[in-house]
Amino acid sequence: MKLSLPQPSALFLHLNMASPNLSFILVAALVSFLFLADSASSLHPGSTLSIIHAQGSYPPQLSWSEYLGRISSNDASRFLYLSNLAVSTTKKATPIASGFQNLHLPNYLVKIAFGNPPQPLTLALDTSNDVAWVPCPSCSGCPPSFFFNTAKSPSFKPLRCGDPRCQQVPNPTCEGTYCFFNMSYGGANFNAALSRDTLHIAGDDFQNYVFGCLRKVISGSSLPPQGLLGLGRGPNSLTSQTQETYRSTFSYCLPSIRSRNFSGSLRLGPVGQPINIKTTPLLPNPRRPTLYYVNMTGIVVGRRRLAIPPEALTFDPATGAGTVFDSGTMFSRLVAPAYAALRQEFRRRVAVKNVTSVGGFDTCYEGPIIAPNITFLFDGMNVTLGPENTLIHSSFGNTVCLAMAASPDNVNSGLNVIAGMQQQNHRVLIDLPGQRLGVAREPCTV
Repeated sequence: MKLSLPQPSALFLHLNMASPNLSFILVAALVSFLFLADSASSLHPGSTLSIIHAQGSYPPQLSWSEYLGRISSNDASRFLYLSNLAVSTTKKATPIASGFQNLHLPNYLVKIAFGNPPQPLTLALDTSNDVAWVPCPSCSGCPPSFFFNTAKSPSFKPLRCGDPRCQQVPNPTCEGTYCFFNMSYGGANFNAALSRDTLHIAGDDFQNYVFGCLRKVISGSSLPPQGLLGLGRGPNSLTSQTQETYRSTFSYCLPSIRSRNFSGSLRLGPVGQPINIKTTPLLPNPRRPTLYYVNMTGIVVGRRRLAIPPEALTFDPATGAGTVFDSGTMFSRLVAPAYAALRQEFRRRVAVKNVTSVGGFDTCYEGPIIAPNITFLFDGMNVTLGPENTLIHSSFGNTVCLAMAASPDNVNSGLNVIAGMQQQNHRVLIDLPGQRLGVAREPCTV
């Protein structure tokens, strides 16, 4: 089977794992603000950023099934990363299992700038990371064509070891009087100097923004070439460092993985966020405050609520069990009992006998199918997913697969991940002051 492939743009990251037969290009356009009542006139007007999907490089030897297997493997490694974050009892990052060497994560990018005068960069956006990091001059193992030139920014300063923020990054160390940290991301390990400079984002400037300046990368093929911007819940994230302006509130809309248009957006600040949106409480995990945990109470396929053991969905901060929303995973992962129940009912509803496996997906069919809706139930809100959120198709041929999978067998935390494909064409609202996460249908694919 051969799939159509649009030509890559110079703005996209190139992922070594992608097939020549399949291109997922997600790009974003501005989304109009909804203005609040006069009572909110004192708030910052908010900002909107474009988001684009990470772009692949295309080894010609991969078939569509091999491509799906590669994605599934990479998502499994991403799942291990999230699980290790969830169970961590210290600020140290846990090394990630193999599978990310051929993938740049997360899957969406935003344009920002660092320094004075501003130096434009296109960073990966990750809701499950905190501290930002960018390649800097003389970085060993960094891509040679992308870096933030610290010598051209007089406002750039390294942080000293006595700065309290030095203790808020993974594996901090001191060399002389300056603070460094070591971190794992995907299949890569890196060392960075904790630094500060002006962040320019969506027309706003934030002086003394703290980030990592990469100086050494080991096995770094999986690192986003121009760096990463963290939107997690921790103290060094964009959400925390800009809280006086954006009030720790943002939302994003991810376009379809098949979109060729510039149509997704990241919206910063409380102004312009959807008002009539169903929300669910955010759950704090003191052992790993980065992740956006919510309480999933059930799953409905068609009109049937699945019989799922309560412990498969229960939030437990001691073990990391529960459900998180994550922009960096492509396909949702459910703990084994939940996925088994969903798969069984999905197959029963589709009522096609010839079920096959393709790549990492175990529920695939040849020929068009009529798929039931899948609804995730949360405290206070339900999210109903139609076929565009639950099925992945080949561009040529009739193969179609259920775009979800079970959690890896070697993960014991019981973590469910609501991933990017299931979030696409929805606006996901994160409101930390209100301790809530909201989801509303929004067509950000045109």
